[in-house]
This record gives sequence, structure tokens and C-alpha cells, in this order.
Amino acid sequence: MTATPIAVQVRAPGKINLALRVGAPRPDGYHPLATVFQAVSLYEDVVATRADGISLEIHGRGEDLPVDATNLAVRAAALLRETSGTRAGVHLSLTKQVPVAGGMAGGSADAAATLLACDQLWGTGLSRDELAELASELGADVPFALTGMSAMGTGRGDLITPVMSRGTYHWVLAVQDEGLSTPEVFREHDRLQPLDLDDAPAPRLDDAVLAALLSGDPIQLSRQLGNDLQEAALELRPELGDVLAAADRAGALAALVSGSGPTVAALALDHAHAVSVAGVMRAAEVAGEILLVTGPVPGARVLEHVHSRRP
Repeated sequence: MTATPIAVQVRAPGKINLALRVGAPRPDGYHPLATVFQAVSLYEDVVATRADGISLEIHGRGEDLPVDATNLAVRAAALLRETSGTRAGVHLSLTKQVPVAGGMAGGSADAAATLLACDQLWGTGLSRDELAELASELGADVPFALTGMSAMGTGRGDLITPVMSRGTYHWVLAVQDEGLSTPEVFREHDRLQPLDLDDAPAPRLDDAVLAALLSGDPIQLSRQLGNDLQEAALELRPELGDVLAAADRAGALAALVSGSGPTVAALALDHAHAVSVAGVMRAAEVAGEILLVTGPVPGARVLEHVHSRRP
């Protein structure tokens, strides 16, 4: 008798960018990036069940998102099936906690969780490196969602190098009801900061942000936070300036727009301080929702296998 999974549950985290440097757009439209990611305790859960074909249902945030082949989770399952040569199908039940179009890579976490879940469900036996290669085909942030913790991203952000990090960091997230389009934010960045690929230097990170993570000191890290896309996000959504100001008034160590926005991440000293900052920011009514999260946390991981028994 051999145990075979009929369902697999996988959890993958959202992320914030502690530092994000953006270079001039390449001929293919992508921008070279240098960034430090931190995975935080806001998760996407995927339950993959054996089925005919590939189908998707969404719960939690984003219930109005498409569930067809344009969805990144469906694309991830289709890519793995094509690559592995399996004829198996899957039904994906996705429960979203990460804000939709919030600059926290929720869609990328969906794709990473789906890759791992389908690999386990179908027994395709791909290594983490092979899954990471498929992740890179799906999107720039997908490889990090597999890795999690703290890491440096270069290239399009898809070339991942783990970064040593000590301690736990406490963040207050100001989530907006309406998301921001990442391509739109990059276009606005290019309008505000026109760069020529031939003349512009490659983006690079200050070593101080890596040293701050190694120190485990949130005060030291707060001095190194930065996002080249923040100006563009503020230009498109000026009200984000009120969110950043509210975080400052609340006593946050520092605050910045996460990735392409509009989520704002405010760094606190510890849990008690985060609760205090969150309370002041809620009272300011500058966001649709205020959440407390911690980081770094692991990347995509299997939570449960459901097995049937067969000869």
C-alpha cells in the first residue's frame, strides 16, 4: 500500500521592500532593481486538490479577481504541468490575506504556493532550484516568495541571495481600499526620473542596510529604509503623504511605501510600540485597514498533506 496525497495545503508570505533601488528601463521594458526583501506574517494559503483540468476559487481578499488563465496561480499550475509532462489536474482553493495590488506581492505568493503545492500533489519531484527557475518565469517577485526570510534581489528582483538577519521586526501596515498598478507606478517613476540605460549606473544597495539587519537593531534598520518608487506612488496617490505623516506622528521609527504601493509599512521598536503606533494611525483614519505583522518569516511551505490509501 502506498500513501498518495489527494490534497496539499501550502502557505506563502507577503513581503515588504526594506530598500528598493530602480535603474533605467531596459529595451524589454523591465527595470534593473537592487532590493532587500523581508517576508512578513501576512499569508496566502493554497489548498490543491486532485481534479480534472485546472480551476481556482478565491476566498478572503480579492474575491472579485479573475480565476481564469490570467490569474498567476492558474498560470503557475499550468507551467508546472507543462514542464513536468504530467496529465494531472488540480483544483486550487486560495485564501488571501495579503492586500490586492498593495505592493506586497500577494499574487507572487499565490504563484509560489501553487508551484510547491502542485509539485507535492502531482509528485513531480522538482528541486527547490528547479521550482525557483519556474518561479522566475512567472514574475520577478515569485522566487522570493519561495525563499522568504530576508534576501537581496537583483536583476528584475528575481535573482535571490539570502541575507543574514537577526531578531524579529515589528511592522504596522496601513492598507488602502484601492490598490495601485505596478506598471503604472514604474511609468510614473520614469516620467519623474528619466534615465538613459547607456548613461545610468546600475542600481546598487548601501551595505548599511545589510549591516542593520545583521545587527538585529530596529533603530539601526530604520535609518536605512528607502524606496525609489515612493515618489511616483505619492504622485499618483497624494493621500499617501497623510499616511506617512500619521506614522511619524504616531512615533514610528520610520515608514515607507512598500514596493509599488499603496501599502505603507511603519517600523516599530517592539510589539508594544507597534500596538501604540497602530492605535494612533487608526484614530487618524488614513487607511482602510491597519494591520500588525512581524518579519522575517519563512517562504512557501507545506502545512498539510491529505492522503488516501491505494494498493
